[in-house]
Amino acid sequence: MRVEPILTVKNLQVEFQSKTGSQTAVRGVSFQLKPGSVLGIVGESGSGKSATCLSILGLLGREARVSGSIQLLGQELTQLPPEAMRKIRGKEISMIMQNPISFFDSIATIGKHFVKTLQSHQALTQSEAQQIAIEHLSAVGLKNAKSLLNQFPFQLSGGMLQRVMIAIALSLKPKLLIADEPTTALDVLTQVQILKLIAQLQQQHDMAILLVTHDLGVIAQLADEVAVMYEGQFIEQSTVTALFDHPQHAYTRSLLASRPAAIRR
Repeated sequence: MRVEPILTVKNLQVEFQSKTGSQTAVRGVSFQLKPGSVLGIVGESGSGKSATCLSILGLLGREARVSGSIQLLGQELTQLPPEAMRKIRGKEISMIMQNPISFFDSIATIGKHFVKTLQSHQALTQSEAQQIAIEHLSAVGLKNAKSLLNQFPFQLSGGMLQRVMIAIALSLKPKLLIADEPTTALDVLTQVQILKLIAQLQQQHDMAILLVTHDLGVIAQLADEVAVMYEGQFIEQSTVTALFDHPQHAYTRSLLASRPAAIRR
């Protein structure tokens, strides 16, 4: 039986306009994500990984020019008006950003962020939304989850904020999770816990994941396929096993050679 892709990206091009001209950040990227699959994107900083992710959600800003096709279950996202995209963000596609502090309003409590997100997509009372928030905050290893609802972002460490953001992203059980460096600022034990949680929810809800990371160990643990990005392009794309065992591109071989010995296959 043919399974319809959740996400189909074709010939994605992203250019940023400035007074001095334009700069191309993403050059002709194409890929598909089916239910339950995980595509990992690896590459050095500035290679276009985050620009690719943000373009899918329409979050690049006015200075960006996006061309090509981005389809969610056959619906073309690049043509949707802002209000329609707002309904898709969070509910259909959630994103874990690499800089958690940029995600939060500093004058709104954690509880307000969580409840507002849930109520914008589901018919929930305040108490129902708060209970869901407590359950998900606990699931990502945060203690005293109930009291956290009354705290402000500046009262939490970077690692705690990262876990709050992950909890919010997973609470609506999206069809697609974009995880941009999801374990940044987390200690090793918490990283393991978060990755297990993401894998568990992926299996339970057949969620597709677009995983961006510099950590090849995370790729080896979570991804089915991996794309190597360099100067805005996918220079190599294959299964994880094939890429680790038989890398084809010189840049990929250099990237793999830089791994700590503990994660080499």
